Amino acid sequence: MRKIFLCTLIVAVVGSWAVAQELSDNSGSSYCTFQDGKQITARFQRVRTRETPPNGKVWSPGGSALTLFTETETKLGGSTIPLGGFTMYLLPGKKEWTLIVSKNTNPAAAYDEKQDLARAPMQIGTMSQAEPELNVTFGHTAPKTCEINVDWGTTKAWVEFQEK
Repeated sequence: MRKIFLCTLIVAVVGSWAVAQELSDNSGSSYCTFQDGKQITARFQRVRTRETPPNGKVWSPGGSALTLFTETETKLGGSTIPLGGFTMYLLPGKKEWTLIVSKNTNPAAAYDEKQDLARAPMQIGTMSQAEPELNVTFGHTAPKTCEINVDWGTTKAWVEFQEK
C-alpha cells in the first residue's frame, strides 16, 4: 500500500511540474474536433496586450507567429486550406479584422503577401472586460464548422473554418 501511495505521489508531482513547465513558457493552444474526429489546432504565445493593433497593417501580436495545423482540408472564406501547418496573421481594421493564412511555415520569417493561402474577414465585437493577454480559442459551431476566436484587449474577432 505504501509503494502505491509513493508511486501516486511521484506521478502527481512530476505531472504538476510538467504542467508548470508548459505554462511557464507562455505558450497556448486551442483545437476543435470536427464530427469525423479530425482536428484543427492553433498555437500561439500569450503575449501581454500592451501594444495597439496597427489599423490596416498585417500584424502578428507581440511579434510572435500564430500557427495553424489542420488534419483535414478546410475552407476559410472562399479558399481551400490543405492539411498541414501554416502561419496566421491578422489585419486589424476599424470595423472588421481579416485573418490571413500563409503557406509560410517559418515563424521567424517576415510576412510575405505572395505566401497568402487564404484571407477571410473576421467579425469583431467589444468585450466588457479587457483580456490581459492574447487568447485564441476555437468553438465547435456545427458538425463541419469550427469558429476561431481571437481576444486582444477588449476586442474579440472571429471567423469560421469549414471542413471540406
